[in-house]
Amino acid sequence: MASVNEVYSGLKNLANKDERGFITPKVFNTFAAIAQNRIFNDLFNEMSKAQTLRMRNIDASGDKSFSKRLQEDLAYFSKETGVSQSSGVFDKPEDLARIISMKTQGAYVFGTSTSTPIDIIYDESKIERILQSDLSAPSSSHPVAFIGEDIEVFPTTIKKIKVRYYKIPEGRNPVDGNRTALSPRYNAISLGASNEVFDPTTSVDFELPDHYVPMLVIEIGKMIGINLKDQEVYAYTSGEAQQQKQ
Repeated sequence: MASVNEVYSGLKNLANKDERGFITPKVFNTFAAIAQNRIFNDLFNEMSKAQTLRMRNIDASGDKSFSKRLQEDLAYFSKETGVSQSSGVFDKPEDLARIISMKTQGAYVFGTSTSTPIDIIYDESKIERILQSDLSAPSSSHPVAFIGEDIEVFPTTIKKIKVRYYKIPEGRNPVDGNRTALSPRYNAISLGASNEVFDPTTSVDFELPDHYVPMLVIEIGKMIGINLKDQEVYAYTSGEAQQQKQ
């Protein structure tokens, strides 16, 4: 995952190079999570562009495919969880960003799942027409979910569902790489005389893949007000990445 130490170091050095002053960890931490969320949301806009390229048959193939690379990056945030009905509705997962799909809870019988896919609808007028129709009324074999403030599933006899969704980006533990609900942050241990060293035990890495380090530097730099040039950012962060691996 994208190292918070690498992003902070890159941004700090570029700020010094541009003579824009010293960026403190407190200022950096104010913008870190916002920058990550902006880049994450942009992935969906890029996916729409990628789908257009595929429809026009001008997307590259294999590992060079724009669409494939975006899908791989979004896969880091894919998650499935079971949700039970409460007061007639299903609460959305707290870390929900965007819903991918839904299905009934079901079970595995002789290696085959008995769960049923649930059609997802966001249009109120459409769900009303479906519920009032004798031909397309939801059934246990063809359930429908209406997504609003919460999740309503029809028929209402369905009490448990599974939701596959993209979660909100959070953080990773720099020590073991495990997920954490904490937002990215940079902390350091003071050694006196304006000298400090990165503290991985109290810091939190970004959840975005490590190749987003340059984009994070650019995004945070823009919010802080530093005028960064893409080529300088990529050149510097590439060098930093090599040093980290040595």
